[in-house]
Amino acid sequence: MWKKVILFGLFIVYSINQSNKCNAAKIGSYKVKRSIDLNDIYHYSGHQNKLPEKVIPSSYHLKIEPSVDKGTFKGQVKINLTCMDILDRITVNAHPDLQISSDVKIRELPSEKTDEDGPVPMELNVAKIELPTSTKYWLIIHLEQILKIGNRIELQIDYVGNLTTNKTSGLFMNEYVDSDGNRHQFIATYLRMNHAQEMFPCLVDPQYKAKFKLSVKHSRTVKSTSNTPLETMTSISEEPDMVWSHFTETPEMSTYQLALVVSDFDHIVPNLQIDEIDGTKLDIKIWARSEYLETLKNVPDKIVRIMNYLQKYFNCSIGLTKLDIMAIPMFNAVKASDSWGLMFFKESELRSSLIWNTAYELIYQWIGQYITPYSWNDAPVSKTINSFLASLTTVDINPDEMEGKWPMTILYSLYYEFGKTVPFSRVAGIRYEAIAAKAELVFRMFNYTLGKDVFREGVRNFIQQQRDEKVPRVFVGEDIYNRLNEAASETANLPEGLNVFGISTTWISYDRLPLVTVIRDYESGEIILSQKIYMREPPPPSNNKVPAQWDIPIIILPETELDHCVTSFDTKPYVWLTKGNEQKNVTVKDVASKDHFIIVNPEEIGMFPVNYDPCNWKKISQFLQGKQRENIPVLTRAKLLHDSWNLAYAGELCFAIALNMTLFLKEERSHVVWEPVFTMIDHIGKRIEGSDVYYKFEAYIRSLLKPLYEELGDKPQPNEPSWKVHIRGLAKNFLCRAGYEPCVKEAREQFNKWLMEPEPDKGNPVANEYICPVFKWGTNEEWEFGLQRVINFPLNSPERKQNERTYLLKTLAGCPKDSYKIQRLLNVTILDQNDNFTDSDIHLIFNMLTGGVAGYTTLFNFLAEHWDTVQRRFEDKNHLWDGIINSATSSFKTQEGYNMVSELYQNRNGQFDSANNIIQEALENIKLETKWRDDNFPVIEAWLDENLAENQSPYYNVDENISITNINTIITTTTQP
Repeated sequence: MWKKVILFGLFIVYSINQSNKCNAAKIGSYKVKRSIDLNDIYHYSGHQNKLPEKVIPSSYHLKIEPSVDKGTFKGQVKINLTCMDILDRITVNAHPDLQISSDVKIRELPSEKTDEDGPVPMELNVAKIELPTSTKYWLIIHLEQILKIGNRIELQIDYVGNLTTNKTSGLFMNEYVDSDGNRHQFIATYLRMNHAQEMFPCLVDPQYKAKFKLSVKHSRTVKSTSNTPLETMTSISEEPDMVWSHFTETPEMSTYQLALVVSDFDHIVPNLQIDEIDGTKLDIKIWARSEYLETLKNVPDKIVRIMNYLQKYFNCSIGLTKLDIMAIPMFNAVKASDSWGLMFFKESELRSSLIWNTAYELIYQWIGQYITPYSWNDAPVSKTINSFLASLTTVDINPDEMEGKWPMTILYSLYYEFGKTVPFSRVAGIRYEAIAAKAELVFRMFNYTLGKDVFREGVRNFIQQQRDEKVPRVFVGEDIYNRLNEAASETANLPEGLNVFGISTTWISYDRLPLVTVIRDYESGEIILSQKIYMREPPPPSNNKVPAQWDIPIIILPETELDHCVTSFDTKPYVWLTKGNEQKNVTVKDVASKDHFIIVNPEEIGMFPVNYDPCNWKKISQFLQGKQRENIPVLTRAKLLHDSWNLAYAGELCFAIALNMTLFLKEERSHVVWEPVFTMIDHIGKRIEGSDVYYKFEAYIRSLLKPLYEELGDKPQPNEPSWKVHIRGLAKNFLCRAGYEPCVKEAREQFNKWLMEPEPDKGNPVANEYICPVFKWGTNEEWEFGLQRVINFPLNSPERKQNERTYLLKTLAGCPKDSYKIQRLLNVTILDQNDNFTDSDIHLIFNMLTGGVAGYTTLFNFLAEHWDTVQRRFEDKNHLWDGIINSATSSFKTQEGYNMVSELYQNRNGQFDSANNIIQEALENIKLETKWRDDNFPVIEAWLDENLAENQSPYYNVDENISITNINTIITTTTQP
């Protein structure tokens, strides 16, 4: 009998294959596609509960009856399913917390081709039910009959669930308190990613799309809102205070898109008009608790401006007639809920006047809601393309919001991370965000190189290709790249042999970035282009792998075209450096005469630094010092400065050239250009600290920063832009570190207020910005006062927070430039074993001492002198033993330091235990640093001697013998240098 059933089933599979082609397309056509590997960005907990693809839902009829008083809800769901295989059981997702009734009903539905007068659908018998468990969120319903491919059934399940109160997931309940102290409870959903199964049995994976018909029972005193408009409201005769709200049927959508809120929120509407598109005029409402609506009064028009921009960009609506946006009190989800037609934001996020975050979430109404990922593995594509489009939207609507932040902020971070010997070795978790950032910047690169019109056409096709009812509204990772490629194929913007997907894969998947070198032959009028891996730190040992190569667009901006509008240069690549080139070098005709410079990769169109021949660098540097400097776009000026310093840092460029590129900063006032300067000062300063060159370098930095700081003013002004506050703070911080006397004087004046407090442990009246300059440039007694505040810091005090103590301890260890203070701290914490300092405190001190030569040198001498004591102290604490060995030996950068560490290693050979590898690695690193110094110090010092004004004081000095009682006198009599 079973053999006959199987043979019959195989015949059915064959015979109805064509008739089910449309249904199969909804799932099967995407199964063979693979995404660009962005999957590691997220780790999905639902993978182990992925259902076997035996049935496909077509509709849900869901009834929900919340009981706020009991903290529970009753539910009934009817799911219409189509069988995709021969089966004797139905499996759906369900959370084990759902109390599922044993009275599960299944009835066979007529096929779509059955006449109305056909046979009456029969009830199917349930043999048994397997309830979901904590390890398998499956509800398995065993049948007494065999279902065939193409059978349509209705599955009815009654159940009881708990309203979530301790987190924002599933169907959750929360409350807010109004100004009169009255409590207001509300119910809402958060079903992304797989939380729908906490609210009702369903098929949670996003490719399972169905229409939803939702009904909810609630009090007449509150309102209910869902994805679609309210259709009807019916009274309940036996409960006159209650009603049923029935919503219109949704289009096909995934379960995570369903949304519901039951509350007493009120709403406001925009004054601006939303544009009509696709014959639909979107109805927009902003909801919140009544007392909060005034705070949101500017939000509706902001939403309209963004939505009009996006509708025009996408050339389509979101596919629904309304969009409700709610400010949810106590909303604790990491991400806003961007459900289709109904969005939930944190109150603070929604009220913000900034465009980017709101635009980012609204774009999900198209990419993520109208079209959805086939599986959660494809979801990162939404994150990256939506992030880029949000940035594009913000730049076009409110460019001031993005100025100096995008793309430079994320791009500089990528240069630093991917230029390391081992990327992500320190914080592995940032790899996922770094990959996403690279993917976003790849889209930006194509927006330039393909052209904005072509890129927009590709995005439109990506969304609108899904409007054919026979094609599911789902996507996989390749789809966006394929649509861009199709749009580009209608133009000549991509050379033969290249495609968007192939180009993108290399940029996104490699944990490196390229460096492009541009050598101009001024006699022949040619440019020689080459690429190699960009390494800011020494490369790892060779692993005999083929060197990575990229397909790199080469955009060239010649000096002669700077007279045009500074942002209207041609962004079509002049040539592509491709990974398929057999020759490492590509020679092209120069675009400028030998008397003019060229700039490659202006505006950071691609993710790569550029090096030039010395002559071109010189021409650029001279131009930047002239009056027409601002003819070079601001992002490009920042790039030129950033590239030159990082290339010098990496040993790819002579430091004299990089320092020449800073000369224009004396006149430069754009915060966009200045932003990367502070990081470069910090990085270079750490490598040269402890030498005579360092004091000259600090003097030069003071000469650059002083005019900027004085022009910004030392006091914030009302309503000044945020960038001004930020740059002033950075300039002041670095001037203080470099011993700028007015800064040190101000810091000591402020610190004196704390010194004069009769009960200094009750609170700290000094702002954090003043503490480090005092501990670095102030007296021993001022520093000792800080140490006592840490020792006497009150425990469990409601007025004092632990992070105050942590910051104070970090500055006590990390700021001093003299050994006495550091020696004193080590004596107290390690030799005296003061009970006020925990193991975590000691580990923090070790880490902070690596930040300056005085710190790690004093720590090394302390370790060498008290070796036996320290070893006994940390005998059973490997993390502290390893920490002190690492901090005391790994930061030296001179031959003298190498000799000191080497001698310690030889004298204490066999005594390092778990830290033996640490000191061996430290010796190797010191060798590399010593070579770097030997190569660069003479050049840096010669340049500083030539360019440093004779009257610039090398550093601030303070009388170490000063007493606290004389501080006020000294502060008031200290003169300018």
